[in-house]
Amino acid sequence: MSRDLPPLNALRAFEAAARLGGIGQAAAELHVTHGAVSRQVRQLEEQLGVTLLVKDGRGVKLTDAGRRLGDATSDSFERLRRVCTELRQSGSDAPFVLGCPGSLLARWFIPRLDRLNRDLPGLRLQLSASEGELDPRRAGLDATLWFAEPPWPADMQVFELAVERIGPVLSPRHPRFAELRQAPATALLGEPLLHTASRPQAWPEWARAAGLAPGALRLGQGFEHLYYLLEAAVAGLGVAIAPQALVADDLAAGRLAAPWGFVETRARLVLWAPARLPDRRAAELAEWLRAELSE
Repeated sequence: MSRDLPPLNALRAFEAAARLGGIGQAAAELHVTHGAVSRQVRQLEEQLGVTLLVKDGRGVKLTDAGRRLGDATSDSFERLRRVCTELRQSGSDAPFVLGCPGSLLARWFIPRLDRLNRDLPGLRLQLSASEGELDPRRAGLDATLWFAEPPWPADMQVFELAVERIGPVLSPRHPRFAELRQAPATALLGEPLLHTASRPQAWPEWARAAGLAPGALRLGQGFEHLYYLLEAAVAGLGVAIAPQALVADDLAAGRLAAPWGFVETRARLVLWAPARLPDRRAAELAEWLRAELSE
């Protein structure tokens, strides 16, 4: 008896479309195009010689054959996910791979890494930094630590760790430090402000909260990433806008000052982990991070 099965990618595309009730939803979950899912489902139908999905308004519905295969693939993939998760968690050599923006990694996480390794010796953390847009669903990541705004996606288990607070910071090395640190927030309207392309809304967001007109701000030197922006601020090159958590150590050490305080944003520092692959290590790490952030 032949034990041949249709291509795994075709079965995976069909399972997602059947479970989610649409080709577009399946494409979004699998991070492929609408056309790619359609082709995979069509290939599967041709190989089996039956129709599995038919259009139903803006979505799809299952035929009788589709329901039979949908039940089988759903059960099979769920069992595979569960077993893979168990194997991953039981493997003594399996690291916990955490994705993290480079600025957050360098300015907050690495200074606390030795303490984390002592407190959670069984975690075997492996860090994966990103300087660009971080995709929390990227293959190979067990969790992602970053600043994000709600609403939260249904396919992610989200651990909220702290409210994001942002504010202007400057260094004692700034030429006008003594003058600016005593001045009201309106003094910044005349300053060429350091800014970053990765967070263009930060200055306007702070200005509105401080009762200033965002259009009155004057932007100066720009940087591609937050890490470089904060290095420039520490060097005294200008006033920068930063999340409080990322400059807390600099403020405590006197490398930076925040004369105008910080304001809350809609964002939260969150730990994301795939909801369909629950991992106790994510919950343990989230608990440790909350305790560390509360100090």
